[in-house]
Amino acid sequence: MATALSEDIALTPSAAARVAAIAAKQGKPALLRLSVEGGGCSGFQYKFELAEGPEGDDTIAETDGVRLVVDPVSLDLVRGASVDFVESLGGAAFRVTNPQAASGCGCGTSFSV
Repeated sequence: MATALSEDIALTPSAAARVAAIAAKQGKPALLRLSVEGGGCSGFQYKFELAEGPEGDDTIAETDGVRLVVDPVSLDLVRGASVDFVESLGGAAFRVTNPQAASGCGCGTSFSV
């Protein structure tokens, strides 16, 4: 059964608004899945995708009606993190502020622990 442990992971209002806009445009639920995979220039990389629903053992954080889901293996690597959506001259992207990351790459999509 999925659990809601908002203290484990957070979704900012800016990220929630962006997910809601993308989901509405694609006709999907406002549900963002964050997973961590091996690879990237620092060892691990973040992967984002819209999901149809949470899996049975996902952790769920909700902000403004938008849900962020994370599987248990990925949660161990991002516990305490915050997912934000930032826009700058370099572009717009989801950004993870991960207190467990010992180092990261310049693009912000990969990290090491």
